[in-house]
Amino acid sequence: MILKDFDLNNIQDVERARQGMGLLLNVVEDLSGENQELREENQRLRDEVNRLKGEQGKPDIKPNSNRPSNNHSSEKERREPKEWQKSSKVDKIKIDREQVCKVDKSILPCDAQFKGYEKVAVQDIIIKTDNVLFLKEKYYSASEGKTYLAELPRGYKGEFGPGVKSTAIVLYFAGNMSEPKILELFHHVGIRISGGQLSNLLIKDHQVFHEEKDALYEAGLRSSAWQHIDETSTRVNGQNQHCHVICNPFYAAYFTTENKSRLTVLDILSNFHEPTFILNKEAYLYLVLLRVPSKVISKLKQLPQDVDLSQKEFIDLLGMHLPGLGIQQRTHVLEAARIAHYHKQQQFPIVRLLLCDDAPQFRWITEALALCWVHDGRHYKKLTPFVFYHQKLLDGFLNQYWAFYRELLNYQKGPNPDDAQRLSEKFDELFSTETGYKALDERIAKTKEKKDCLLMVLSHPEIPLHNNPAELDTRVRARKRDVSFGPRTEDGKNAWDTFMTIASTAKKLGLSVYNLVYDRVSGTFAIPSLADLICEQAKKYPLDLSWNSS
Repeated sequence: MILKDFDLNNIQDVERARQGMGLLLNVVEDLSGENQELREENQRLRDEVNRLKGEQGKPDIKPNSNRPSNNHSSEKERREPKEWQKSSKVDKIKIDREQVCKVDKSILPCDAQFKGYEKVAVQDIIIKTDNVLFLKEKYYSASEGKTYLAELPRGYKGEFGPGVKSTAIVLYFAGNMSEPKILELFHHVGIRISGGQLSNLLIKDHQVFHEEKDALYEAGLRSSAWQHIDETSTRVNGQNQHCHVICNPFYAAYFTTENKSRLTVLDILSNFHEPTFILNKEAYLYLVLLRVPSKVISKLKQLPQDVDLSQKEFIDLLGMHLPGLGIQQRTHVLEAARIAHYHKQQQFPIVRLLLCDDAPQFRWITEALALCWVHDGRHYKKLTPFVFYHQKLLDGFLNQYWAFYRELLNYQKGPNPDDAQRLSEKFDELFSTETGYKALDERIAKTKEKKDCLLMVLSHPEIPLHNNPAELDTRVRARKRDVSFGPRTEDGKNAWDTFMTIASTAKKLGLSVYNLVYDRVSGTFAIPSLADLICEQAKKYPLDLSWNSS
């Protein structure tokens, strides 16, 4: 490490010398970064040449803990350490049977007295077949020329009972097992089933679950004025698509789409109801924000105003009256008209605030946008200063960054206008810092530009400061993707979305995923709908008090 003990404050010459040395250090950083990029590009080219020759590239060896890594998580800085304590499980264990363990009377002395029992709970599980040969009564009426045949018990349909179906679904979608391993387990137990039959059990004839997903999603949107949102990649039949996650503390819903545009996000927020467009005052406000030329806006004002239009009707009008509209301008017009109708409609819950990262497709859709502090903090973790003096500047600023974050956490415990004003002013002061390290100063300035979105918690103290719930839910899809690669059909894609939604929501509501799935597959329906449970939770733990009080 060069210049390890160097400090600009030790220079006793004129200020110009200090400025010149600061510029020199930034040049060193630029050259060091460019050199690193060239090294990485050179290695990628070498690896590609080796692959073309039928050889292997450089192995991906993970660094030791004392070497820099690609892990930019901010968990350590933002969380206060807590002592771990083991909790008791005995009172939570369901007892299925009791068995008395007797003492050998021959070893007891003559004065031994019975003092009751000492309880020891031992958990165990039995995996075995429950194959049933049903004898269906059959009657024939000669007078009617008709045969009467007994029905199978509720929940039994086809060659496999509710136990096999439920176990397959839970192992695949909640247990993250692959189809071959589930098949192997079934064969070990004694279930004779083919790979094709197993695949059909997982993805076909699940209308009950698809309907439950739709209902719980609508209930989840109604349960709060704000929602988390995030996106991760998914391959469908080998083609890249995108999995979006919408969630709050009561539920999580998954949607896989071909793209991740703003219009797609609007489709998801309305659960793919028929898209409708409208040209009104709000639409024109968005067109100005999206920098659509005034001449285009003037022509749009000649079209029907304040009228709900289907997608075909609106596109036909654009083609007739604005045939020369460019692709980007056309997209902005569609977005503005669609957003305006989304805020106007009353058929589906309207999300008032999205908590997300700074991806452009999330902007403008809701009346407010809150950005994730942890995501913003990762940008600072990605800075890799070469000069030791710059490393000290970065470390010092990050300490202030996470100290301010913890002040926001404390504010949430007892919000008041005076503290809100103080924190707003402190934000301006902190993110007006100029360290002389160019990359850090540029990063600080970018954070300052996002002030309104990062400090949304001052107006709505109940919203989290981070988007971790959505990121954790997208990680569920990422892990499933690692094991099973991706669905291959439309049925498979829908099944992935539906069962991940149901499994994640059941977990948040404290339900057993297996019991829930078995209840639905068996046709029992003794467990209340997830939508009803979400509504009950929303009444007990309201998430949007600041909206209701305003």
